[in-house]
Amino acid sequence: MITGRWLVLGLAATALAGCVPPARPGADTGTPVPIEGDSIAYETGPCFGACPVYSVTVHPDGTGIFEGKRFTAVSGTREFRLTRAQYDAFAATLAPYRPASGELRFAPGEPNCTRHATDMPSVDVRWTRAIGDSQHLYFYFGCDREKNRAMADALGNAPDVLPIEALVGEHP
Repeated sequence: MITGRWLVLGLAATALAGCVPPARPGADTGTPVPIEGDSIAYETGPCFGACPVYSVTVHPDGTGIFEGKRFTAVSGTREFRLTRAQYDAFAATLAPYRPASGELRFAPGEPNCTRHATDMPSVDVRWTRAIGDSQHLYFYFGCDREKNRAMADALGNAPDVLPIEALVGEHP
């Protein structure tokens, strides 16, 4: 009788083992490997002046959506294609500033922004993975400008690797 219980428990454990999802590629290295449902959304905020205000969302499968809001060559929503190399370059440029989890903010009046210049633009980046989690970075370009220069340069130049120049237009 005891042997029968162990057999039933063993079969139940084996059946439940199939319910555990396989490890995500890159899980052993700690570096997320993009899969088709992943996305990166990058949205600029206004400044005092003619800064381009737009959002762009890209996926590793090569699809992208651009939405021009203010001071862009194109207004409204446009779909575009990008190569995997362009997606990877964009993701790699942003990766050093991606929070491990949750949200990281550099905004006036918050701990990461003790001194700030006024009238500067901002960028809001969201990484969303197909498995359901996401990370969020908000960065105001006027926050501690000297201290955050490398971050500001990387975040500001990241879209340059995407094929959206004609949609954004030329701006100083």
